[in-house]
Amino acid sequence: MNYTEILDIEQWQQILASSNEHPIVVLKHSTTCPISAAAYHEYTSEALQNAYLVKVIEQRDVSNEIAKDLQVQHASPQAIVIQNGQATWQATHHHITANALIEALA
Repeated sequence: MNYTEILDIEQWQQILASSNEHPIVVLKHSTTCPISAAAYHEYTSEALQNAYLVKVIEQRDVSNEIAKDLQVQHASPQAIVIQNGQATWQATHHHITANALIEALA
């Protein structure tokens, strides 16, 4: 597992600002959903750079802030690639695969 968990909105704002320097990827993950568990497995199967995770039940305010800031409708699970403060790619549910993430970050 090579990611940092996002625990509050202030941390999210710092991470979002860092997307001006390099692309980042965020997984919005539900700890109670088997589809989200499969996406989490795909997400953690590769050593992604600048990877973050938010648990949507435990940090609902952060999850909502991400959706608002990026103007991306919330889904769970949801992977989002962010560059220069904007979502450049996103996938949900079974479309979250290691290969898709690698291609999106290339």
